[in-house]
Amino acid sequence: MLGQWMDPEEVYERGRALRGRVDHQTHRSVDLAARRPAVADFVQSSNEGRLPGLIPLRVRRMLASPFTFFRGSAGLMAGDLAAGPATGLEAQLCGDAHAGNFGLYGTHGGRIIMDINDFDETASGPWEWDLKRLAVSLVLAGRVGGVSEGGCRDAAQEAVRAYRHTSRHLARLGFLESWTALGDESVLNRVKADELLDDFALAARKAKQNTSAKVAAKWTRLDGREWRFVADPPVLSRVSSAAADAVIGGLPGYLKSLHESRGHLLARYSFSDVAFRVVGTGSVGLRSYLILLRGNGDEALILQAKQAVRSAVNVALGRTPASHEGERIVHGARLVQAETDPLLGWTTIGGHPFLIRQFRNRKGGIDPAGLKRNHLDDYGRLAGALLARAHSRSIDPRLLAGYCADGERMDTAFSAYAVGYADQTESDHSQLVKAVRAGAMEAAGED
Repeated sequence: MLGQWMDPEEVYERGRALRGRVDHQTHRSVDLAARRPAVADFVQSSNEGRLPGLIPLRVRRMLASPFTFFRGSAGLMAGDLAAGPATGLEAQLCGDAHAGNFGLYGTHGGRIIMDINDFDETASGPWEWDLKRLAVSLVLAGRVGGVSEGGCRDAAQEAVRAYRHTSRHLARLGFLESWTALGDESVLNRVKADELLDDFALAARKAKQNTSAKVAAKWTRLDGREWRFVADPPVLSRVSSAAADAVIGGLPGYLKSLHESRGHLLARYSFSDVAFRVVGTGSVGLRSYLILLRGNGDEALILQAKQAVRSAVNVALGRTPASHEGERIVHGARLVQAETDPLLGWTTIGGHPFLIRQFRNRKGGIDPAGLKRNHLDDYGRLAGALLARAHSRSIDPRLLAGYCADGERMDTAFSAYAVGYADQTESDHSQLVKAVRAGAMEAAGED
C-alpha cells in the first residue's frame, strides 16, 4: 500500500509541533524508575537463563569499569528511560546504542562501512532512548580514557548536534537516496570528523583482513579429511555431541529464514565442526556457537549462532515477548542497517531462539575508550550521524528534523542528561563492586 503524498513543510511542522508537548529542555532531567531494583538484584535477575558456569565471568567483565558495567546493563537504563519524557515518535531502535556498538564491516561490493552492529535489544521504541544511551556512553568512555570532563561533555553534545544535522540533511533528500545512504568515509567529511580519519583508515585496513580464512588459520586444524576447531578455553571450547547435534538440527530452519538464493549458496557447503565461544559483556553466559563450514577445496566459512533473549526495550515498555526473538533481531537489523549481512538469519536450537550470521565479515571497530579528546568528539559526531541515518529508515526524517530544528538547547539538554546519568552509572558500578567484595556474587573466570 502506497502512502499519501504530503508537503514536506507540513511534515516538518508536525515534528516541530511536538516541542509543545516535550520541549528540548525537558530532556535534561535524569529520571529513575519508580521501582528501580538494587544493582545486585538487577544483575542477578539479568543472569537468569544464562549458563551458570559463565556468570562469574560476566560479572567480572562488568566490574572492569563503569563503561563496561554500562555495556552489560542495558535493561537497567531502559527501565529508567521509560520513566522519562517521550516525544511520541518511535523508531526501530538499536536498543543498546552505546558507543562500542558501532563497528566496521564489509558490504556486498567490498567496501568497508561503519554502522550500528549489535541488535540484541532491537525493538520499536522512542528514538530518544538510543540517542541518550549513545550520549551517556561517550561520557563514560571518555572518563575511562582520561578525557577531561569538559571533553566528555563536548563529545556527547557533538553526537546530538550531528544527529540533528544529519536528520536535517536526510530530510532534504529523496526517499530512496536517504534510505541507501552509507556510513563510509564520506560521512567523516560531512560531519567534520577529520581527526578520526586515521583511526577509521587503520580500523578499515584491519577489518579487510578479518575473514573466515583468518579465523580458520588461527582456531582450526585440518587432519586428513577432518577439519576441527582447536579449543582455547575459556573463550573457545569443545561442545558435547548432543550440543553439536542440536546445532546441526537447527540449520535447516536457518536456511529457510534466508532469501532463497542464499539458501542455494549455503547448500554448496558441508558441515565440519562446531565450538562454543564466549562473546561480549552483556551476552556472556548466553549460548553462542561457531559453526565451521567447508566450501571449495580448503575454503572455510564460519558462522556464529547466538542465543536471542527478550529485548530490554520491550520489557521496559511492558510489551509481550516476540514470537521468535531471533527473528526480531534479524528484522531489526535489516530495517536499520544500510547493508546487512546476506547470511543473517534465525532458527531454534535446543528449544532456544537463535540468530545466525557470518562470524567475521571483515568486521572491525574503533575503541571509544581509547580515544583522546579531539578524537572522541569526532567519534561522537560520526556515531550521532550514523544513528540518525539508522532511525530515518523507520521514522520520516522530516518529522525528526522538525522536532530537532533550532536545537542548540537540545544539544545542551542531552549532554546534561549524559553527564548526570554517567554519574548514576558510576554509582551503580560502585554498588556492584561492593556486592562482589561482600560475597553477594562471584566474579572470576579469566586472567
